[in-house]
Amino acid sequence: MTAHGTLFIVSAPSGAGKTSLVEALTEKAPALAVSVSHTTRAMRPGEADGVHYHFISREAFQQMLQEGAFLEHAEVFGNFYGTSEAAVRSQLEAGKDVILEIDWQGARQVRTRFPAALSIFILPPNPEELRRRLQGRGQDSEAVINDRMAQATAEMGHFGEFDYLIFNDDFGLALAQLEAVFIARSLRLDVQRGRHADWLTALAG
Repeated sequence: MTAHGTLFIVSAPSGAGKTSLVEALTEKAPALAVSVSHTTRAMRPGEADGVHYHFISREAFQQMLQEGAFLEHAEVFGNFYGTSEAAVRSQLEAGKDVILEIDWQGARQVRTRFPAALSIFILPPNPEELRRRLQGRGQDSEAVINDRMAQATAEMGHFGEFDYLIFNDDFGLALAQLEAVFIARSLRLDVQRGRHADWLTALAG
């Protein structure tokens, strides 16, 4: 039996700390592959093309969409985001575990194509803390923050569609809980059969 990677979906409203948690997790477990999405939004300070996102034009995005290249796609705050299906399948077939950082809309699309995927939703401890985090970025006006809060509230209403729910109040604790989900999945019988096929086959007689 050949080991096949697991697809993990991590979603959260803006400001919940999803990206920071995933980055910290991959530092501890470098074998985890994070799928790099395509987006039409402008690059932010500190971001790098091909690392945080593949930054492309709206025309290029629409061309990929017409070609059926995306596993999922969504429009968020006027910008488009999409995940390359070929890239994800290639990594999974190579036995790598892959993380998709996508919103609830994308997660819903992916689950129809990969029903075995494990999904995790990250929430802030309360609305007040979420607003404080959004204000703390210092990048947006109060009007934009209000829009983001309204959008986040709508997104958080979809928490019931996910397998796991993590509250990011204490970052260290939230990271440990996120890591626990990945460790537990790696110890499942079907996964271990793929990784240790020869020995387990011999044990089974």
